[in-house]
Amino acid sequence: MLKSVLKASAASLVVLAGTAAAVADGHSKQCTNDVWKKVMAAGKVVVGVKADYKPWGFRDSNGDIVGMEIDIAKIAADAMGVELEVVAVQSSNRMQFLEQGKINMMIATMSDRPDRRKIVGITQPNYYTSGTNIMAPKALGFKNWDDLKGKPVCGKQGAFYNKVVTERYGVNVVAFTGNAEAKQALRDKKCVAWVYDDSSIGSDLSSGNFDDFEMPLNSEDDNPWGLAVPLAEKDCVFGNFMSGLTFNLHQSGKMIELEKKWGIKATKYLVDQNASFKDWLAGK
Repeated sequence: MLKSVLKASAASLVVLAGTAAAVADGHSKQCTNDVWKKVMAAGKVVVGVKADYKPWGFRDSNGDIVGMEIDIAKIAADAMGVELEVVAVQSSNRMQFLEQGKINMMIATMSDRPDRRKIVGITQPNYYTSGTNIMAPKALGFKNWDDLKGKPVCGKQGAFYNKVVTERYGVNVVAFTGNAEAKQALRDKKCVAWVYDDSSIGSDLSSGNFDDFEMPLNSEDDNPWGLAVPLAEKDCVFGNFMSGLTFNLHQSGKMIELEKKWGIKATKYLVDQNASFKDWLAGK
């Protein structure tokens, strides 16, 4: 059912975007839709994804890249009526790959920031988010941020989380040069928790190497993630298509389903998006 809805929405978006481009002469000159046309002609969309960030994108026992973001890419490819090819990218090269045409689109745990919007076409609404949380031993039983007041908490040098939790909750941050050192200090009981990005913590907890630890608190300071198409196509067919598809994923609750499927701790962001985009006739 969802697949058919997505395909129908996809067709509508293509028609609307194409009509708008044809009617508005100035806009049509800007919208060459080169990448979209290339994808349609090839019958394949190449999507940059993470391969080292479980459960959003990682390699399974067969070496295939799987995860929540790969599922989103598959839904997009199915709605477009093309095959999917995924390419592993890293934080250091994902935008460059899109700029250079090595990939057609990117769904790779990238935070949406003003400077990045000048380089790649980040579509709206944002599909996911991350925030600040802690990883702590289950045995300590932390329930609220206030439980950390006056206690030593490991952090990474230069991370903005350090100042926030210190000023907001009176935490005594012990900063280390790298994440590996901070997490080892946590294991060595030099601190009661590690404060960092909740998606990174979630990745660690999914690795099987931190079975005695948990992410017990409600995440704070949401930082939405940006799905990106080439900058020149953000306001053209490709960008409009992905905006509509992302809207449908939120409205239908599919994003919440994917989060549950991959064992990711529920985020308030997805619940809020689902409620915000709810069909006003639903339930009547």
